Amino acid sequence: MDIQIEDRPPYKVVRLSGDVDLHSSPRAREAILDCLKQKAPLLVDLSAVSYMDSSGVSSLVEGYQTAKKQGLEFALVAVAQSAMNVLKLARLDKVFPIHASLDERMAQQR
Repeated sequence: MDIQIEDRPPYKVVRLSGDVDLHSSPRAREAILDCLKQKAPLLVDLSAVSYMDSSGVSSLVEGYQTAKKQGLEFALVAVAQSAMNVLKLARLDKVFPIHASLDERMAQQR
């Protein structure tokens, strides 16, 4: 798994790619929580995720709950079909705010 963090004011964007699984999800969790410590709204780009298991989903849920406690926006953008299948199976596609693309979400800011 690869992680890239980008500033797109007012957002922090965490881009995950590859497999988000038991081995790599602690790094994803750390990146998400580190961004939230900076008190910025967070978008998690899942467009390049090829596989996600329950530990990856758990990292997203923890980030979502942390953001809510801090009153910060947390949303998923450009969710790859492989990740969306897992989110739908857990019915989390109804919990997380999900946007078709980063550009779409940024356009709504204006």
